Amino acid sequence: MSYIDFMSPLHKSTHRDYLARVNDLKFPKAKAAELAKKWGFDYWDGDRRVNYGGYNYIEGRWEKVGKLFVEHYGLKAGDKILDIGCGKGFLLFDIAKIIPGIDVYGLDISEYALKNSKDGITKKLSLGNCIELPFENNYFDFVYSINTFHNLYNYELELALSEMNRVSKNSKQYICVESYRNEVEKVNLLYWQVTCEQFNTPDEWKWWFTKCGYKGDYSFIFFE
Repeated sequence: MSYIDFMSPLHKSTHRDYLARVNDLKFPKAKAAELAKKWGFDYWDGDRRVNYGGYNYIEGRWEKVGKLFVEHYGLKAGDKILDIGCGKGFLLFDIAKIIPGIDVYGLDISEYALKNSKDGITKKLSLGNCIELPFENNYFDFVYSINTFHNLYNYELELALSEMNRVSKNSKQYICVESYRNEVEKVNLLYWQVTCEQFNTPDEWKWWFTKCGYKGDYSFIFFE
């Protein structure tokens, strides 16, 4: 189990006004969270004060992460990979573009995201929950989850980590979740998030990984 940061450059490329978001009058935090947790239009393509404010495919944005995955994990044509919490499937689309012949799968709880996924990838995406993956044991050569597991309650988190282990052939796994290292980052996370249920320090996340037998790699997103 190793800390490998694939996501910080992408995360840090976005400017965030934490105070403006938490003090917004039209979408106060409770209202924004209620809308976001429906995982529908408002979460993906609604007002930026609720969440993404338009989650659109940008050429090359996710390809950078895909190339890092391919190089680090030695992915090749014929490998089966799974994205848990795939959203609209942009990263899977770019990985499939990088390696023609790779067998990609995605799973997400959002019916809206799947219906509005990237053309050419939709048939590889399934509606479902990460606490009960609809795949056989040891099915995938690489499994990853980006910005999903922090949305789970404690009892769901343990199940999800166990499921991720179950469907993986080996320790080629990667998880990225939100975290905080100090009070400033904790406050910023609380101000910005709309779907997070896990507010854990890096050591607490590592405790969870160890407790559930997770043997893959991981990294954290911090709101500095």
